[in-house]
Amino acid sequence: MKSKWSLLAAIVFVGSFVFSACNNTNTNTNANANANMATPAATVTPTPENMRGQYSEKEAQEERARAKQNKETIGDTLEDAWIHTKIVAKLIGDTKTPERKINVDVVNNVVTLRGTVDTAEAKAEAERVAKETDGVKQVKNELKIAPAAKASPKAGTGKTKPNY
Repeated sequence: MKSKWSLLAAIVFVGSFVFSACNNTNTNTNANANANMATPAATVTPTPENMRGQYSEKEAQEERARAKQNKETIGDTLEDAWIHTKIVAKLIGDTKTPERKINVDVVNNVVTLRGTVDTAEAKAEAERVAKETDGVKQVKNELKIAPAAKASPKAGTGKTKPNY
């Protein structure tokens, strides 16, 4: 139960970070709109320098503790912990991936996906999610595909004709 709350806290944290970025109070007039459009928006890769105030070392330590409980590995850098947080939150929110069956290791910005998923689609989706996460340099997809076993009826539980 504690891990569910920890995951929920991670999701809320990531969600609040993402939604805070949407709170843009800058208003453009028609006179300067074209000038703003001519300048492409810069994409910033999270680094310890530009993550200050967004993701703390304490939060990274908490993420490492949660990862350790799930037999996952996170490197010593703040950026590795931040990448792990983002990928886990994305996998939880993706209906195509069974997040709790996927172990996410992040060391030196390299992500390793381990575990077993039911379909090739789930394996590919997990890899796509990891590759599209800012700061990831490489993804090693070690996920295995093993369709979920269908429950077989227990002996003696078959239907019989009613006695009338």
